[in-house]
Amino acid sequence: MKTDWFAELWRGKELLYFLAWREVKVRYKQAALGALWAIIQPLFTMLVFTLFFGRLAGVPSDGIPYPIFCYCALVPWMYFSGVLNMAGNGLVNNSNLITKVYFPRVFVPASSALAGLLDFLIGSSVMVILLAYYRVKPTWSILLAPVFLIGIIMVTLGVSMFFAALNVRFRDVKHTLPFLIQIWLFCTPIIYPVTVVPARFRPLLSLNPCWGIIEGFRSCLFPGRHMEVLPNVLSMLAAVAVFVVGGLYFRKTERTFADII
Repeated sequence: MKTDWFAELWRGKELLYFLAWREVKVRYKQAALGALWAIIQPLFTMLVFTLFFGRLAGVPSDGIPYPIFCYCALVPWMYFSGVLNMAGNGLVNNSNLITKVYFPRVFVPASSALAGLLDFLIGSSVMVILLAYYRVKPTWSILLAPVFLIGIIMVTLGVSMFFAALNVRFRDVKHTLPFLIQIWLFCTPIIYPVTVVPARFRPLLSLNPCWGIIEGFRSCLFPGRHMEVLPNVLSMLAAVAVFVVGGLYFRKTERTFADII
């Protein structure tokens, strides 16, 4: 049965690409700035954080210029939060399609995760410019960046599948998600370094999959920056767990989507 399901997903991969491309077009339809929003959002967020946290509050950044310190973490975070916000409401927003045509329902959150990679790549282009501006010369550790990218994709898709399925039954989810994302932001080392947290608490905080993954992504971009192995491993394991649990819950409930939605 599981083999048949995976074979069905493979046969429908062209539909996944179509849904992802539709997601991109809908997002920027009639938007004057178009894909530039993928740059504007993290860039202006970084400027606000730099002003209030870096300058006024004096939040440390481990010797790294605060703008690039913050921006390198904001790029993967914007991917996570943006996809979760879209995919969490994806099944409800596509109710007409789901009730009329059969296709693997997982393609709805998966298409949001795939479409969000475009914003990630566009935002990363500014990150490269900032690294060059601050004369940061990455070392071999930058080769680990794709590993952390895979980790954030797994977390994003796992959480998105869970909340998308949950939102079909409980419409309160659409009101909960923005609040949850906001709280999650401050529980992840984006505006502050890991070093401000006592070492004995870091393994516990690593159970937040975004914690070690985003910090690891940032650490691999700067030469000489110490990368803590245990928190990163724990966060990657947590990412796998979130992906599996989200997938199992989605798979268990998807048969009822058309009836409830």
